[in-house]
Parts: sequence; structure tokens; C-alpha cells
Amino acid sequence: MPPRKRKAPAPADTPGPQRTTGVHDASDDPPHRGGTRESPTASSGHNLRIGPAGWSYPDWAGYVYPSRRPRNFHEAAYLSEFFDTIEINTSFYQPIKPESAKQWLDLVSGNRNFVFTAKLWQRFTHDIASATSGATAGDERAVRAGFDMLRAAGKLGAVLLQFPFSFHRTKETLAYLSAVLLRFRDYPLVVEVRHDTWNSPETLALLHEHGAGICNIDQPIIGRSLAPSAEATSPVGYVRLHGRRYDTWFSDDENVPSHERYNYLYSNEELEPWIARVRKVSQHTHNTFVVTNNHFRGKAVVNALQLISILKNKKTKVPEPLRQHYPQLDEIADQPPAEPTLFPMADRRNETKNQ
Repeated sequence: MPPRKRKAPAPADTPGPQRTTGVHDASDDPPHRGGTRESPTASSGHNLRIGPAGWSYPDWAGYVYPSRRPRNFHEAAYLSEFFDTIEINTSFYQPIKPESAKQWLDLVSGNRNFVFTAKLWQRFTHDIASATSGATAGDERAVRAGFDMLRAAGKLGAVLLQFPFSFHRTKETLAYLSAVLLRFRDYPLVVEVRHDTWNSPETLALLHEHGAGICNIDQPIIGRSLAPSAEATSPVGYVRLHGRRYDTWFSDDENVPSHERYNYLYSNEELEPWIARVRKVSQHTHNTFVVTNNHFRGKAVVNALQLISILKNKKTKVPEPLRQHYPQLDEIADQPPAEPTLFPMADRRNETKNQ
């Protein structure tokens, strides 16, 4: 899908520095109060969409994106050729401007099945003291302006409330979470918590009561980190894979680049349990999103493509620059390489091992 010509460049999606129990059967639930209506182009039945978190990463140049970009190239348009979803990161750092949302909708319009997910502004999830004293009505209006543009087009699949590890389950945080869920209840909400205190039936009951989904995450299990799960508490299922960099996940070493936290490539063996979890969640939801956040040098794209191939049982389109760095993608690519490689396969595999 060649990008269309535009009067102004589209804004970038700014990247961030970034136990399995019972499953509530959400398939019998009524439609979500806030507009989890199906996209006008979505097929009937269950929809499974898999894609990366964000698109604007300098280290993706020459890995995911071509080193020499054609005129009017935009990352979101390019990725929509390979994926049916991308999680918007920039909405975590500041509200999406309506004009930005409109441009993004135009960029992905070549893929009729494409649906965005987006993270809620961190003022409501990470700046709790300020929010408790009163996130203003203006703050809420700013958040809604961009989200409403996406929703009106039927392209807002979920709004992710990503809370930090420091957000433990207490009487106060339960009350705060309930208040935020009520405040944005008209959107298809999904909650991501990372501390093990949230691993309880009461958490699932609270989310179900509010019509919100739960985000099943893969993260380094350190101390009281929340373990992997396969839960569903609303018609929207959500899975996020962050990678397993135990050495950098909680690091405050200024000498360690922020991207090292997400510098991780899942092996086929590590993806296997998540294949089963995604299938389990999908049995109890109408729409399931699987988002890969291990973004350094396109590793999130590699794993997302592998998940698509396995979960949808098909070969898939692969970005040509990426397969040069990750030759294992040849096994799932629906087309042969665009041109013969200059290096023997063995050398390419050695390059991959050393990344």
C-alpha cells in the first residue's frame, strides 16, 4: 500500500523509555457500555489482531523500515501492510490531537481490517497524587478529543490503562482504579497492572463489574512481579509481551540505555505457552489484541509476525529489511526474498545470535 501524498507530514508515535487462574467467560456479556462496537469492516465472530507497540523508533531504520525511504513514506502506513493493529504509545505522554488521529486514520486506510489500540495519558495512571487532587475537566476533554476521532471511525479497539509496578492493590488504589474506570467507562477499557497483589478474584470481579478487560502480560518475574495469565473479564481480550530482560528491567543505571529494557527476542519455545494463552483468551472474548513491546531493533515485529503465522496458521508478509537481519523469518514469509542475499545463510544466522 503506497502512502498517499499529504500536505503536511503526519505526527510520529513517540516511543517510551519504556499465574494463570480461571477465565471469566465474557462471550455471554452484553456489548460494552462505551462503544466496543465492532469496526464496520470487522468480520462477524471473533477478531484476533496482533501487532507491535508504537512505530517511531530510530533503531528500526534499516531493520523494520528501508534505509532509503521513498517519498511520503510513513511508518504507520508501512506497518499497516503487515499488521491489523498497532498500539499507540504517544497517547501515554500527551493526549492525541484530533488532527493527528485523522492523519493516522488516513495512513492506515489501505487495510480495512486495521484497528488501533491506545494507551491512556499517564496523568491518569502514573501521576495519581495529582489526579486524585483533581485531574481537570480540561485534561479529560483533551484525552477524549483524539480518542473520539478514532472511535467515530470504528478504529479504536481498546484504551489501555497501564499502571506501574509501584501501583499495589490497596483499599485506596482500588477506589482510585474504580474512579478512573467510571470516568472513561464509555470506551473499551483494558487494565494492565504489574504487581502480584492484584492477582486475586476480587481484581477480576472489579474489572468485570466495570466492563473492563484485563491485560495479560509477560514481564521479567522479579520479586512480586505479576506472573503470566490467561484472563478475560470483558469482550475485549488483551495480551502484552514486554520481553524478559531481567538485568535491565528495574535498572536505574544511567550508563544503561533505556532501549536495553526492551532488547529481547522471544524464542519459539518461549512463545509456545503464549500461543495457548492467547487461544484461551480468544475463546471468551469478541476481540483479542496481542501487542509485542520488545521493540529494540524490530524484535517486537519479528515476534508479532511469528505469532500471526502460528495463530492464524498461514504464511505472512514480512518486511524485506527485517528478514535480512532475522533469517528465521524466511520460514514464515509468504514470498521469497526480493533479491539474493550477499551472505551465506550461516553467516546471517551468526549475525542474529550476536544481536
